[in-house]
Amino acid sequence: MDIKTLVLALALGNLSLCAALFFYEQERRRAGLAPASSTWGMAKQCQAVAWALLYLRGTLPDFLTIPIANGVLFAGFALDASALWEQAGRRVWRRYLLPALGAACGVFTGAWLLELPPADRIAIGSLVIGLFSIAGAAALGRGWSAGTLLRRYLVLSSLLLALAVMARGLLTLLMPEGWGWVSPAIVQGVGIGALYLMMINSAFAWLLLGREQQLAELARLEVVDALTDVPNRRGFYQTLTPWIALARRPGMPTALIILNLDHFKRVNDSYGHPVGDQVLKAMVDVCKKQLRDSDLMGRLGGAEFAIQLPRTSQEDALMVAERIRNAVAALPVKAGKAVINMTASLGVTTIRADDTTISLFKRADEALQAAKQAGRNRVAEAQAGTLPA
Repeated sequence: MDIKTLVLALALGNLSLCAALFFYEQERRRAGLAPASSTWGMAKQCQAVAWALLYLRGTLPDFLTIPIANGVLFAGFALDASALWEQAGRRVWRRYLLPALGAACGVFTGAWLLELPPADRIAIGSLVIGLFSIAGAAALGRGWSAGTLLRRYLVLSSLLLALAVMARGLLTLLMPEGWGWVSPAIVQGVGIGALYLMMINSAFAWLLLGREQQLAELARLEVVDALTDVPNRRGFYQTLTPWIALARRPGMPTALIILNLDHFKRVNDSYGHPVGDQVLKAMVDVCKKQLRDSDLMGRLGGAEFAIQLPRTSQEDALMVAERIRNAVAALPVKAGKAVINMTASLGVTTIRADDTTISLFKRADEALQAAKQAGRNRVAEAQAGTLPA
C-alpha cells in the first residue's frame, strides 16, 4: 500500500469514527444517559479533515495542504490527549495542551514561511504528534499500579507508537538518504503505518475504557446508595463483617448506631418524594460532619441509617449519637416556601464477641424502638443484659 493510500485510509477511518460516535450519542440520548465527552469527537473530526487535506496535496493550494492541514492535525492529536485527560477526571489540557498546540502551530507555520526543507517540517510534525500522544498515554497511565491489564496495554502501545512516529521524523531529518537497507520510503511508510495504528488504538482506548468505567459504576451502585452516596445495606454489611470478627479479640470495641428520622412519611405525603430526598441528603451531610474519617454511615432503607464507629466504647458512642441528634434537630431544610424541621431517634450498642450481624442489628433495633416508645427525638442504648438472638 503506497503512502497516499494510507493517508486516504486515515481520513476515511477517522470519518468513520465520527459517524460511529454520532450514532452512539443518539442511542445514549434515547436511553436517557448523559452524553459522552465531545472532545474525542472533535479530535476525530479534526484528524479526518487534516488527512483529507493532506491527501489532496497537489490539487489544492499549498497553504491549505501544508500549514493549515498540519495545524488541524496537531489540534486533532491535542484534543485526543485532552479527551483522555477528561476521562481521567482532570481538565489539565486547558492549562498546558492549548499553549503547547499554539506553539506547535506557530513553529510549523514559521518553518513553512521560511521555506525550510520538507525534512525539517516532517521532523517538527512528527515530534509534535508524538509528544501529544505521550501526553495522552500519561493520562491513561495515572494509577498504573491499580490499573487494569487493558489500561496498561493501551499505555504501552500508545508509547511505542508515539516513539515510532517521532523516530520517523528524526530519521528523515538526520538521514535523508536512508541508512543501509532502510530507505526513506520505508521510514515514511513505518511512520504513516504507526499513525494508522495510533488511530485504531485511540478508538479502542476510548470505547473500551468507556465500557470499563460503566461496569465500574454499575459495581459501585451495587454497594452505594445512589441518592445519599453512602453505602447501601449490602455495602454496609460488607464493611461491618470484618469488625464483627475483630470483636472476638481483646481491645477497644466497635459501636453501632441505628438512626431513624421521626415521622418521615409525613414529609413524603405532604411535600412529595423530591422534597423527601432533599431532606435525606441534608440529614446525611449534617451527620457526616459529626463523624470521624474512620467512621462509616450507611443507608439501610427508607429513612433508616446505620453508623459504624470503630474503636469506640458505648459511652463515647452515646455522646456521638447525642451530637447527631442535636445536629439533626437544629437543621432546617428549605423546600420551596416551606421550612422543614426534622428530629431523629437513635439506638446505640457495641459489637460483642459472640455477635452475628443478625444479633447485633436486633439489639441495636431494640434500642431504637425504645427511643421511639419514649417519645422520639432521643437516644437509647442497648441494655447490658440483652442476650443475642
